[in-house]
Amino acid sequence: MGFTSRQDALEIQNEMPWEAREKPATLYQMLSHTARTFPNRPAISYQLLSGATEKAQTLTWQQFHDQCCQAANLFRSLKIDEGDVVALVLPNCLETAAATIGGAIAGIVNPINPLLEPEQIAAILRETGAKVVVTLKAFPKTDIAQKTAEAVRHAPNVHTVLEIDLNRYLSPPKSWIVPLVRPRNPTGHHADLRDYNKAVAAQKTTLEFPDSAGDRVAAYFHTGGTTGMPKVAQHKYSGMIYNGWLGHSLLFTEADNVMCPLPLFHVFACHVILMAMIKSGAHVIFPTPAGYRGEGVFDNFWKLCERWRISFIITVPTAVSALMQRKVDADLSTVKNAFSGSAPMPLELFNRFESATGIAVIEGYGLTEATCLVSANPPEGTKKVGSVGVPFPYTDVRIYKTDADGQPVECAVDEVGEICISNPGVFAGNTYTEADKNKDLYHHEVYLRTGDLGRLDGDGYLWITGRAKDLIIRGGHNIDPAEIEEALMAHHDVAMAGAIGQPDAHSGEMPCAYVELVAGGTVTGEELLEHCKVHVHERAAIPKYVEVLPELPKTAVGKVFKPDLRKRAITRIYNAALEEAGIAARVSEVVDDKKRGLVARITRTGTVDEAALGHVLGRFTRPWEWAGAV
Repeated sequence: MGFTSRQDALEIQNEMPWEAREKPATLYQMLSHTARTFPNRPAISYQLLSGATEKAQTLTWQQFHDQCCQAANLFRSLKIDEGDVVALVLPNCLETAAATIGGAIAGIVNPINPLLEPEQIAAILRETGAKVVVTLKAFPKTDIAQKTAEAVRHAPNVHTVLEIDLNRYLSPPKSWIVPLVRPRNPTGHHADLRDYNKAVAAQKTTLEFPDSAGDRVAAYFHTGGTTGMPKVAQHKYSGMIYNGWLGHSLLFTEADNVMCPLPLFHVFACHVILMAMIKSGAHVIFPTPAGYRGEGVFDNFWKLCERWRISFIITVPTAVSALMQRKVDADLSTVKNAFSGSAPMPLELFNRFESATGIAVIEGYGLTEATCLVSANPPEGTKKVGSVGVPFPYTDVRIYKTDADGQPVECAVDEVGEICISNPGVFAGNTYTEADKNKDLYHHEVYLRTGDLGRLDGDGYLWITGRAKDLIIRGGHNIDPAEIEEALMAHHDVAMAGAIGQPDAHSGEMPCAYVELVAGGTVTGEELLEHCKVHVHERAAIPKYVEVLPELPKTAVGKVFKPDLRKRAITRIYNAALEEAGIAARVSEVVDDKKRGLVARITRTGTVDEAALGHVLGRFTRPWEWAGAV
């Protein structure tokens, strides 16, 4: 089965209703079927270090099935029932994958980003009522154990902490050195501390309890967690299985080897990839605990693809940008496609990657609230660069605007409005654990309001043009501008503040801020940057630029008018890039185009090498055109 157009996706959908499709009812059914079908085929491979000849470990599908069952049995022995939560504060490793699936079989698994600060991790543990936490044993070059211990101190429902020691992935003499340099294991919380692998090894490799009777909530994924109480999305078996079915039906077979240097605490790696591996029997490789962030991963990436005979690369634009700084120094003849998500890919980067590697890029779109997948450019069909492709089978995308009475009205072809989604991954009415956060989240009680602005063209391709909600997205990581604004407002010289995402060639966006001072205020932008380093609690949210304006642009009711700030930031960043490249051109204005969102209009100030200009501005996701263009 495959699709080359929106019509193909509709034809697959029209074969039968989703409910009539033959598919597993639970995650365990999906896993056990694949283990029976491909017991000796490789399922998951992992290497702690990034070198192409470093020690690696591989689990077959039967072995992975057995370890998932052992993890599930362990969690049940710790009083985790179907409505109870197992939190994972982990980087990638084989245990992370098994604990993720075992947690979802026994109860509700809640992967948490270990890069968050302890207070943010604690807030998520309290919100979900987690009873068991799986994390790392103290290990060199990571503070995950320390942060988790501090978080558990402030999460009263946690009764057990299970620790994984990464030293087992090393060979002598490195494995001998770790005990000598290992940081002191943190203590001081109220929970019991146990060794995960020892506890798992004592369990049977078949389920010791009945599988769930059918569909239920099996995972919690937080969205952000940058300020105050995070939103926690609820994912049911049906949504997870839908993502697995899409991957198996449209992308992967048991013969594929998939390189996934993305974290399992994110829905892209967990639902889009791991679920598709489980459904299809394909083989996934996770290099290093930190994936793309791991030491040496970018330098060794192409050799790793050659080592594992990769057929699919899973990536994001920030990683592609970094990879394009490295020479392609390996045999990539087995690689068919690179599947990219998290943010639109700049045209220049898209073209450079395909030209340098010969690998086709498939851009897709998904979100945590929809259990991820929504659309993708067809692997074998027309790829419209800059779009996020066509909706998958059984995914209904509508573009809505609101009329004078506040009622939703569906937009015409190419008319921009809010992207709204209905598919098997949308838990309508119950997207978030907190009921109040589900209010006004749906149109017609069915269509999830994404907060993204976009349009559907005449061929059914989806284009994202902006965001109705205010999030800054830095390399796929959501940052709430409110935290930056609150930190700036705490300064005695600041009257008002507006934080936005400024264009960035590597991360898509970086946080920046504009402020208006109180009468007599004298603080400078440089001083406010130093202030933010102390008062903005999440490192990723610390702004890279702060500018003091005589007056912030405001709406009729006195709110900061952020579209004008975004235009100002685009002008500043693009002009700086053009000047640095020695190109005789500048941004004359930034306009709000109905189809493309904010567009920079460029004016010549001398003789221009248009190819060089296209290369410079093509690194950014926001479009540009010559002034006077229609």
